[in-house]
Amino acid sequence: MSEKPIYVTQPYLPPIEEFIPLLQQIWDSKVLTNNGPFHKQLEQALCDHLGVKHLALFANGTLALVTALEALRITGEVITTPYSFVATAHSLLWNNITPVFVDIEPRTLNLDPARIEAAITPQTTAILPVHCYGNPCDVDAIQTIADNYNLKVIYDAAHAFGVQCQQGNVLAHGDLSVLSFHATKVFTTFEGGAIVCPDAKRKLHIDHLKNFGFVNQTTVVATGINGKMNELQAAIGLLQLQHIDQALARRAEIAARYRDAIDAIPGLSYVPGAGQRVANHAYFPILVGDDYPLSRDALFAKLMAQGINGRRYFYPLISDFPMYRGLPSAQASDLPVASDAAARVICLPIYPNLQANDQDRVIEIINDSGARSL
Repeated sequence: MSEKPIYVTQPYLPPIEEFIPLLQQIWDSKVLTNNGPFHKQLEQALCDHLGVKHLALFANGTLALVTALEALRITGEVITTPYSFVATAHSLLWNNITPVFVDIEPRTLNLDPARIEAAITPQTTAILPVHCYGNPCDVDAIQTIADNYNLKVIYDAAHAFGVQCQQGNVLAHGDLSVLSFHATKVFTTFEGGAIVCPDAKRKLHIDHLKNFGFVNQTTVVATGINGKMNELQAAIGLLQLQHIDQALARRAEIAARYRDAIDAIPGLSYVPGAGQRVANHAYFPILVGDDYPLSRDALFAKLMAQGINGRRYFYPLISDFPMYRGLPSAQASDLPVASDAAARVICLPIYPNLQANDQDRVIEIINDSGARSL
């Protein structure tokens, strides 16, 4: 294969010349972590950009999820989706909480509110939905259920940076929202994450939890962990914010080209941005239908053979992994929509530096495969 590989996503990296002065400031200050100046700047800059009042930065999104559950003192059972990255459910197990899987909606691939109530037991304390691919959940329906049963709601918003829904800022819903700034995300600090907090008191508690529970040098008030973001990560984040509007605009252009192409290929469809007023085009998932000449896995293999590294997000389902499949809620027969989606979805490459000729290669292969089977 002579052509270069194409990955499903790549981080946007600003010119190295922009990073060197920030790196020099870190070296000169000798402050590498522990709530340094760049950390403070990035927290405020993200609050301003995202339109939220309080935000606590973390070393990664998984630590943020684990800490969010601890901050709200969640115990017992939590209703969540099987159609997500494993960190969603792993954060529950790390807190000794039992995940209860509920099926998803076929249109959005988000947690189906119509199936939540039947899964509630006396041990249920919270709902952990995911804004899958950045598509907002039905936040009104989920909140109504939570209010009726006195449950907390923590949104896994790993994919939802900057997303607006019909009800406004998607990060303003639930008791807490958790973001990921991993290198595969729209906004990245290489590794990183954040918890969006409703008030200063809750943020202060979360800040204590992510720093071993310290209030000052001699006072520890909670069994905390080390979840702090360092100054290098924060500096990268500040640079990313300077370019985020251009990056999102480029993603939108790529997504529009894909939509036009997929519309013309029988047997393929894409997941719409249901209810979104502002999408971030974090991913471009397509669904391979029964009338497409190749199965999803055969198309995936063909793309890989041509150096196009699509991803089958999310396959297998979380509920299929060994630590979860013994749970009563993990039976595939109770998760038909999620099981079907896991067998049909491929996420196509989408990132700001994806060149038009490389996108054309992707489109040509899936179009050719739709015209005739192997």
